[in-house]
Amino acid sequence: MPATDLHLLTEAALEAGKIATRYSGSTAQRWDKPDGAGPVTEADLAVNAMLEQKLPAARPGYGWLSEETEDSADRLSRDRVFIIDPIDGTRSFAEGSRTWAHSLAIADRGEVTAAVIYLPRRDLLYAAAKGQGATLNGETIRVSAINTLETAEVLAAKPNLQPRHWRQGQVPEFKRNYRPSLAYRMALVAQGRFDGMMTLRPSWEWDIAAGDLIIREASGLCSDRMGQPLRFNNPHPRLNGVIAAGSEVFGLLSEQLEPESPGIVT
Repeated sequence: MPATDLHLLTEAALEAGKIATRYSGSTAQRWDKPDGAGPVTEADLAVNAMLEQKLPAARPGYGWLSEETEDSADRLSRDRVFIIDPIDGTRSFAEGSRTWAHSLAIADRGEVTAAVIYLPRRDLLYAAAKGQGATLNGETIRVSAINTLETAEVLAAKPNLQPRHWRQGQVPEFKRNYRPSLAYRMALVAQGRFDGMMTLRPSWEWDIAAGDLIIREASGLCSDRMGQPLRFNNPHPRLNGVIAAGSEVFGLLSEQLEPESPGIVT
């Protein structure tokens, strides 16, 4: 089933890319969601409408969780659920950037079993099915084997390097980089382009579900900020941050983080 589910997600992601790229980013209609939840564009809504029609029709027994669909408790009664971000990196999309992605995943009783992250403007399609490895445009990918933080390049927003988030206020001396799409950050770690990624803020399931499986199938480790495995299709679909890397860098990041630090960062 993960393999056939992956085929379905891949088809849907490619179709999503065709829809989204019909819009020209900065000229697409844009609205701000209530309560500071960020922007949404007509492209987000068009992609979501296609996916919400196509995917549940192909798998009528699966639940549905998407950033752009009003949530329903119905999904909690389903063993399998689609977890969808029609466009991850909407701000970048609206600015005309190429670093936005479609993030599509299926979770089976809390564990992601099929996943696709697709960047149509960069022609990058990351994919994984449980037990079958991870690929980029059909070629096998693996996480970096770097084993020291001093030589590591880690994707993280600047607030994550505030001393209060690290044991005894000692921030590790890794090289920090950043990409606006959280899904893309995770895909880049799976690819081995970067050695790790982290976000210490509460993170929506649809931003990270696909990346979780792709990293794990690329022989990496992925957890919340407390080192706990990520479980999906929760009643409140938000998780306690994300840390992902190869095994050595993952361990070093985890052991140097303050277990509980105040405030929310991005």
